[in-house]
Amino acid sequence: MQAQPQHSSVQARTATASAWIGSALEYYDYFIYAQAAALVFPQLFFPTGDSRIAIAASLATYGVGYLARPVGAFLLGRRGDTHGRKNLLLTCMFMMGFSTLAVGLLPTFAQVGFAAPVMLVILRLIQGFAVAGEISGSSSLVLEHAPFGRRGYFASFAMQGVTAGQVFAAAIFLPLASYLPEEQFLSWGWRVPFLLSLLVLVAGYVIRRKVSETPAFVDEANNRQIPASPVTEALRDSWPDIVRISAIALIAIILSVTSIFGAAYAVQPAYGIGLPKGLFLWIPLLANGVATFVIPFAGSLSDRWGRRPLIIFGALASGLLSYVYLYAISLHNATVAIAVAIVMWGVVYQCFNAVYTSFMPELFPTRTRVTAMAIGQNAGTAITAVLPACIALAVPPGTQHIPLIVGTITLAICAVGALGAWTARETFRLPVSALGKRDAAPIGKQEYNRLRADIRKKKSASNVPV
Repeated sequence: MQAQPQHSSVQARTATASAWIGSALEYYDYFIYAQAAALVFPQLFFPTGDSRIAIAASLATYGVGYLARPVGAFLLGRRGDTHGRKNLLLTCMFMMGFSTLAVGLLPTFAQVGFAAPVMLVILRLIQGFAVAGEISGSSSLVLEHAPFGRRGYFASFAMQGVTAGQVFAAAIFLPLASYLPEEQFLSWGWRVPFLLSLLVLVAGYVIRRKVSETPAFVDEANNRQIPASPVTEALRDSWPDIVRISAIALIAIILSVTSIFGAAYAVQPAYGIGLPKGLFLWIPLLANGVATFVIPFAGSLSDRWGRRPLIIFGALASGLLSYVYLYAISLHNATVAIAVAIVMWGVVYQCFNAVYTSFMPELFPTRTRVTAMAIGQNAGTAITAVLPACIALAVPPGTQHIPLIVGTITLAICAVGALGAWTARETFRLPVSALGKRDAAPIGKQEYNRLRADIRKKKSASNVPV
């Protein structure tokens, strides 16, 4: 009788490691592309006659990745609910890994002409397609393996992998861009981060192949309850919760305001602030470094206090801090702006970011969990991808009271996300078998705390972390 808890604990740890390294790989790949699109692709993959057009075209190739995400959500979400979570995650990892490796091997415009940007766009579309299934698949995999009462903690590691991937991307790209002579960087240095993704791909495969399929999905398969069309079923039966998580996903506007619009406001000459560009390149690295430590703590808190309170707090407090961040930029105070950005992004925002990977999949039944979360989460993310451009149009250079206007827009969007969480039902005290059932009654608080204490006793007895 002691072996089963230990087996579950081992699988929970393996599933968590699988989610972590897979998310780290996919978002490492995604963000090195973003940095390359800004730093080198305009010179290498587009005609050199007009630098403004080349820059715009290069950044547009970054944006097309988001166009593929809704399509990926429907197709890959369906695969996760019909072929299993493990099958889906291996598919996503290989698609992302090989497409990123291929970017590092592409010929330039000088070598093959317009075929170069065409191939770049195709590979970016594959990246966007693949990443659409990663978070919903890895969240569901960990959630369904995790010990009861610890789902928030274990599922949070999927997002820790995301932040770690961004840290790795910045930590590799920044030294190459800073210390290599420009000629060498443009010749071969920029390719190094893309080629290194092969090492992470191999490590991810070794870990992911050891993960067992989740007990919840296996039960569905054994009972012949795999849905023929999980997309249709999810949209028919769970559309209110899909809309809710689309709204909750809008809270990611904080990242856009911090790293995209905020940086442009600070460094672009037209806005007249003129802060050093180098300082604002460090914000994602520092904020994600802090977030790496905050995420498991926030996930664990959600197992004690519930998912909704942390998401609502993270949304509203981050929205309020956006005023302070932008106001510090308007005062030309880079030190305060960076400090506020680290607190806003690295700490407060993580109350949402660390918790949604457990909360969103818990709103749906096993039959359609991956599909429903993928559709809702990627719909909200796609909207946040275009918001920086909309904000820039709303407050062009020369506009008065930019911190007040943009801060209000940010807070209003975060409030929509908070409202989505507030109208949803709480999920942290529901067993996996009751998730997605609107009439399911949560386990009483005392019983829940007793079960959590029993799990900790088993941890101490077996010496296996749970």
